[in-house]
Amino acid sequence: MGDLELLLPGEADVLVRGLRSFPLREIGTEGWNRQHENLEKLNMQAILDATVSQSEPIQELLVTHGKVPTLVAELISVQLWKQKVFPVLCMLDDFKPQNTFPIYMVVHHEASIINLLETVFFHKEVCESAEDTVLDLVDYCHRKLAMLVSRSGQSSPLEEENSQDTTPMQELQKQAELMEFEIALKALSVLRYITDCVDSLPLSVLSRMLSTHNLPCLLVELLEHSPWSRREGGKLQRFEGGRWHTVAPSEQQKLSKLDGQVWLALYNLLLSPEARSHYCLTSFAKGQLLKLRAFLTDTLLDQLPNLADLQGFLAHLALVEPQPLKKDLVLEQVRSQKSGNSWSERTRASGRRSPSTSFSTCSAHPRRTCGCRQQGGRRPIGWMCWRPWLQMAPAVATAAPGPPSAAPGVGRSGTAAGSAKSSTGRSTRRFVSWQRRMTEPSEGL
Repeated sequence: MGDLELLLPGEADVLVRGLRSFPLREIGTEGWNRQHENLEKLNMQAILDATVSQSEPIQELLVTHGKVPTLVAELISVQLWKQKVFPVLCMLDDFKPQNTFPIYMVVHHEASIINLLETVFFHKEVCESAEDTVLDLVDYCHRKLAMLVSRSGQSSPLEEENSQDTTPMQELQKQAELMEFEIALKALSVLRYITDCVDSLPLSVLSRMLSTHNLPCLLVELLEHSPWSRREGGKLQRFEGGRWHTVAPSEQQKLSKLDGQVWLALYNLLLSPEARSHYCLTSFAKGQLLKLRAFLTDTLLDQLPNLADLQGFLAHLALVEPQPLKKDLVLEQVRSQKSGNSWSERTRASGRRSPSTSFSTCSAHPRRTCGCRQQGGRRPIGWMCWRPWLQMAPAVATAAPGPPSAAPGVGRSGTAAGSAKSSTGRSTRRFVSWQRRMTEPSEGL
């Protein structure tokens, strides 16, 4: 690995091979802490390799052993722990640990993973090796950027002074807030690297960025608020390298790294042929994008000459009429749930339905009777097909036979096995058909 090395080639290979995703209940265990230390070593080695501009074996090992999806899964798990478990711990009256370092390691683990992803995602093959988890990573980055926009105008947690009266848990919460800001800025860089690969990523990823999250409009909001810049005592400060730095007057017109990441992401999402053919430029999107013309100064174009094409695109956009909302049927990939207590099971148990504007394929077996099959097998998510409703519908005491594929038992094909006594007193089984009930979603849902 050259003169600057923390890990031997064989050691790095062993550490990468051992990476795995931990469930929530195992976060903070001995095995999880050991992997956290290994990630820190891999992260530092990847940064050193990128600094000296030599071959980058860490990213090659991650691609070779298929560990990029593992890193993304671990990133989502730690974020879930921070959002669902950590706040509950802080509210417990009897939770007063003498040492908060183990909890700090969990909070810091997310920063370690996003730092490693930012370092290696610069390579296109790393982004492609993420496979289906790119969708989760796009959702993750969107949540972080939306958090930055929502906090704009508020006092930054970095401005708060340390107080001597704070408890260890309060101090840990403050550190978690400071780290959250840095993680969101790293997520911006990761998202920009994903936009560099829009021509080789699945269509569902592009649809998620443009249709579901409308990332171009969110990036415009980031440029307007610029949360990584602030005025302190009449001086311009920028957040770089984990600290706020005062910018000299001669350097204030210089494009910062984070501003450059936003402009490059906008360029990829608006001017690439794949994105332009799928982005619906509504009146709202047009109004938001035209705000960019005020930022496209000659000084900026001198630093990023490619933005001249974006300037021409905005000039053309100002003259055209907004596009109507697309009503085409779009198939979007949805991550499968591993939990047994899924939404469909909870809905079936409670008998309630939740309207939704998203669609998924009906889960009924192709050989079984289902009303959704008449609509091409499509139904809104959260609306059960009529077949599970039969378990809740009132029985119609008729002896009508079920469909040819029907089998005895509730929940098979719309029939249930009933019992009756014959004149001899013996119990005979017959099929009692359920009344077929179908309800379409109300208009506008």
